[in-house]
Amino acid sequence: MINKAILIGNVGKDPDVRTTATNKKVAKFSLATSEKRKDAEAITSWHSIVVWDKLAEIVEKYVKKGMMLYIDGKINYGKYDDKDGNTHYYTEIIANNIQMLSKKPSDVDDDVATRPDPQAEDDLPWR
Repeated sequence: MINKAILIGNVGKDPDVRTTATNKKVAKFSLATSEKRKDAEAITSWHSIVVWDKLAEIVEKYVKKGMMLYIDGKINYGKYDDKDGNTHYYTEIIANNIQMLSKKPSDVDDDVATRPDPQAEDDLPWR
């Protein structure tokens, strides 16, 4: 069986990097991908990206809002119950490989980099 996602898009917000209780680094950020259709407006999709360990350290040091990235990884689905007992479902990409396609945020399409990120106020709990 195969579970593989490949994305090329722009970082929607600076990565949120934390250290777990077991001293592992984890970084989380959003990535916007756009699909331009003939005779139609571009459709932007937002993806939640999660990166662990050494790759999280690299993301913390180099990845910034607006940068264009190539990401491959696997799709992960999950759910959690909030403090009121409501169940919330989420989808995230667990990245195994990241390549920077732009050197700095100004190298990318300003239209995509400045669109509002609906996940900017993400309330998903951290593991």
